[in-house]
Amino acid sequence: MLVPLRLPCIFTKCSVSEVRRADCGRQPEAEQQPAGEALGRDTRTVSPNLRLRVGCVFTFDVPGPSFALIQVAARRGESPRVLEETWQLQPEAEITSFTDLYGNLNRRAVLGLGPARLRYDAQVEVPDVADDMAEDAGQIPVEALPGEVTHFLLPSRYCLSDALMGTAWELFGTTTPGWARAQAISDWVNGHLAFRYGASDRLTTAVDAFERKEGVCRDFTHLFITFCRALNLPARYVFGYLPDIYVEPPDAPMDFAAWAEVYLGDRWWTFDPRNNRRRVGRVVIGRGRDAADVSMVTTWGPATFKSLEVWADLNPTKAVDFAGTPTTGPRT
Repeated sequence: MLVPLRLPCIFTKCSVSEVRRADCGRQPEAEQQPAGEALGRDTRTVSPNLRLRVGCVFTFDVPGPSFALIQVAARRGESPRVLEETWQLQPEAEITSFTDLYGNLNRRAVLGLGPARLRYDAQVEVPDVADDMAEDAGQIPVEALPGEVTHFLLPSRYCLSDALMGTAWELFGTTTPGWARAQAISDWVNGHLAFRYGASDRLTTAVDAFERKEGVCRDFTHLFITFCRALNLPARYVFGYLPDIYVEPPDAPMDFAAWAEVYLGDRWWTFDPRNNRRRVGRVVIGRGRDAADVSMVTTWGPATFKSLEVWADLNPTKAVDFAGTPTTGPRT
């Protein structure tokens, strides 16, 4: 007998308020960071590249037929370089893949009945350098932007740039267009919002975060993007893994992270309004207009999310499977 599928349940990064480790960011509440603070560096000799182990485990209770779209893998075709990648799903089921409108590789599978466990594990290589910066990068007039970039000037599900346009111009209208303006927005968002787990849920927009003055890293990123777009700066949402390299690890479990990219000059540049500093080791999973385009797992059916574990470690040990046996390679 066919069982009707329920409306999709979307585990968007930082969108499930009742699950702390799905709130994104994991950093405890911190003092405002100075503008785009550079990382402190280890004085020892380091190699030009670092090897990381990244991955996650999701568990679900599946009482009936449930279909899942999954987006948790390191994005290929750019830094970092994926060296080894393993997928595991219990109960076993076929995992297929497709590329979405934003170039993100998604997987899909039908979850088996009973307790279900999805595990992704990868070893990647990243440059041992902090995020690029160029304080002389200028803002491009809208009419001169590449066509594919103008899409990221428009309001979206969580980034209501039209609603905060007046506020954006009041706050940042006198700043120098370009890098200085984007950095001023990042500084302001970092200082205006208090980081608090559970402060938002899957319905929280940038306007809500602005009014409540609190949120998780998803909300910091949405508000930053909203102000950028209101000021004609193309901005897009990014989420991925962010290891604690050259920073003091917080006393909280590892989690996914969210940040933004702004188009200045002739390329996209990373801005992180939550941490407000240039970091080493970002591993991009997906990009989109906002968190709605890059949900970690979206399910159709009665599957219930139970738990999430995330890792992003320097100098990884050999990956192991569910039984504790070393894995032999990717399975897609």
